[in-house]
Amino acid sequence: MPRSRQAPLAVAAVLASLLALAGCGGQSGGQRSHSQSQTPTQLRTQPQTQLQTGRMFAPTSFWNQPLGSDQPLDPRSQALVAGLLAQVKSEQASHSGPWINVSNYGVPIVTVGANQATVSVKLIHAPDPALSRAWRSVPLPSSAQPSTGHDRYMVVWQPSTDRMWEFWQLRRSGSTWEASWGGAMEHVSQNKGVYGADAWPGAKPYWGATATSFPLAGGAMTIAELKRGQINHVLALSIPNVRAGEFAAPAQRTDGNDPSANALPEGARLRLDPRLDLAKLNMPRLTRMIAEAAQRYGIVIRDYSSIIAFDAQDPQPGQANPYAGPTGIYGGMFPSELLASFPWNHLQVVRMQLQRSAG
Repeated sequence: MPRSRQAPLAVAAVLASLLALAGCGGQSGGQRSHSQSQTPTQLRTQPQTQLQTGRMFAPTSFWNQPLGSDQPLDPRSQALVAGLLAQVKSEQASHSGPWINVSNYGVPIVTVGANQATVSVKLIHAPDPALSRAWRSVPLPSSAQPSTGHDRYMVVWQPSTDRMWEFWQLRRSGSTWEASWGGAMEHVSQNKGVYGADAWPGAKPYWGATATSFPLAGGAMTIAELKRGQINHVLALSIPNVRAGEFAAPAQRTDGNDPSANALPEGARLRLDPRLDLAKLNMPRLTRMIAEAAQRYGIVIRDYSSIIAFDAQDPQPGQANPYAGPTGIYGGMFPSELLASFPWNHLQVVRMQLQRSAG
């Protein structure tokens, strides 16, 4: 289902910041080795654990932390959910959504081995010396294919080095890879799952391909876990009506443009009412997986979208489409059909720590 997203907020004040960095060189302190703080044992065991569980980031990251049944709700939870429900009903009436992003705006996650040859990816944006350095040696296979929507997303994950790179508007120009924006993260298995100073030497809180500075892989449903039948992390959701001027921690920024107080801010965390007995509801297998994760871990508003959409892993070219067909992940249904039975009206908004957007 095609949709449009606004560019990540690497504009205006962010552009000025990047230009200032370029002016002063951004090189103070030099570049340290990306593996100095990890022992060989950590490099062997931590990424493997992530591969087995389908989880990325630290066990203590909000992406991996279940919500307690007594989690405090936001005082305006009911009004905020009502605003979301109005959009759900509108999309259901027009048969446009809600949706699951896979191909056009899904998240390609390419997992590479220790011996994958590296290439340089050119940053075609206002200068950010630290990001350009992080992209000098990326284990990006020549066969890698970004998502086909306007955003042209790509995630490259190398478990052996515990590093990850992500790109917005990635493309090849002749023999050269280039991208408009993105990020890089070392020590993925220890990271809290938000771009910031600890993500990479010289990293900034406005790194990342999403409007919140949440990594693209954060909250995306992977093919492996969907085949396994269980999602053990917070889900990522994008929505059309994003609140302007405010975002909820741990998000770092927002591209919201809706002035309504009933619009959900990016970074908001929702959950299905823990008192709801999902076993009594008739849902397709995939819908039940999503509902169980939404009840146990919750849903985070990660980005803007023209329709309400969960994010899932986009298979690479040459791979059999695991979603299609009667025996595929979708069970022969469209995403809008699958999500029609999701209990939207039982959502709640967890108490938020709101921050004003700069500018």
